[in-house]
Amino acid sequence: MFVDEAVFKVKSGNGGNGVVSFRREKFEAMGGPDGGDGGNGGDIILEVDEGLNTLADFKYKNIYKAENGSHGRGKDQRGRDGKDLHLAVPPGTLVYNDDNNQLLVDLKKNGQQFVVAKGGKGGRGNARFKKSTRKAPKFAENGEKGEQLKIRLELQLLADVGLVGYPNVGKSTLISKVSAAKPEIASYHFTTLKPNLGVVSYGEYKSYVMADIPGIIEGAHQGVGLGYDFLKHLERTRLLVHIIDVSGIEGRDPIKDFEKINMELKEYKIELFNLPQIVVLNKIDLKEARDNLDEVKNELENRGYEVYPISAVTGRGVDYLKYGIGQKLEELPEQDRKIKAKENVLIKPEFEKDNEMFIKQLAEDKYEIKGKLIEELLEKTDFNNDASVQRLLRIVRHHQLDKMMRKKGIKDGDTVLIGPIEFEYIQ
Repeated sequence: MFVDEAVFKVKSGNGGNGVVSFRREKFEAMGGPDGGDGGNGGDIILEVDEGLNTLADFKYKNIYKAENGSHGRGKDQRGRDGKDLHLAVPPGTLVYNDDNNQLLVDLKKNGQQFVVAKGGKGGRGNARFKKSTRKAPKFAENGEKGEQLKIRLELQLLADVGLVGYPNVGKSTLISKVSAAKPEIASYHFTTLKPNLGVVSYGEYKSYVMADIPGIIEGAHQGVGLGYDFLKHLERTRLLVHIIDVSGIEGRDPIKDFEKINMELKEYKIELFNLPQIVVLNKIDLKEARDNLDEVKNELENRGYEVYPISAVTGRGVDYLKYGIGQKLEELPEQDRKIKAKENVLIKPEFEKDNEMFIKQLAEDKYEIKGKLIEELLEKTDFNNDASVQRLLRIVRHHQLDKMMRKKGIKDGDTVLIGPIEFEYIQ
């Protein structure tokens, strides 16, 4: 099943907690601190697998979780790190933060990896806090929480050549003739319901990748038909091969069809419209096509296009076209098509930026201490351990919290919050 978009949550592993422990040896009931550190939480890692061409594996699962780190133990034993979770994605996968539409990474090369959610660090055990002025620390750190976010994967197939044209003009028949691709082929419109990729060999040890997408109709750029869903798969191509049914047996005008398809490309994205095009006049095995051929060919050549008459069914002219496409690609520069981030990137309000520490007023006589430093300390503090809470308060005082509160105008008797701690301010 071809799936080119998937949305789900990822949650990396939490870091394990450090432990409070003291050596207990014969003749020494309370030795020095020997509490070990917690292990790090596992990461969520996206990795490109060139054997994949769909996101179907992600369609029916809502959340992926990595393993948590284990807690530390006595005798300076460090907790085990949580296992990383590797998720395989096909080449051409765009990864977005779904909450703010921000592009995180464009995964294109086989084996390329991206850590989409970093595991939390393990907390330090009390052995790490021993020093000359503190022989027996009775506190340790909790592990950091793992990152959690909602991501959206969008697949844009990686191909050198994209086939475009109205439904039933012979795109699928052509790709089946020049490559090993085996798309469904029938005489009704919209037989092709998913993109097909084929590797086309030409010359000695030369090849290119061709993409056949479902037929485009008028209004495709607005979501009419199937075109809207699949036009994006042409965005990475270097060359468009525009196929026209030159026979006109369905009562269509080949030139007008050509112009309408190009208009859809232009309305969808100007960069797509500006790509080099080769025009293929298909179905010349039919008498009606041969009758129209010279007129249509001359008109398009006068507009500056390379034109190839073929019959995809009988194979007439197909080898010539195959080599012509290869030679055209050799003339075109290798482009690294960088995908731009979409709009609506989230901008944090001023008070939410990663300040080290700041004071937010909640009411006339109530204030809260916020900031990056506070968030990190709260995550690591064991509020069931008085020594750990006292350490938190010592650190914020060291960062001149008292001076900040006075400058903010906090008065005696006002309430101050630091995480779950609530106290009355007294100068």
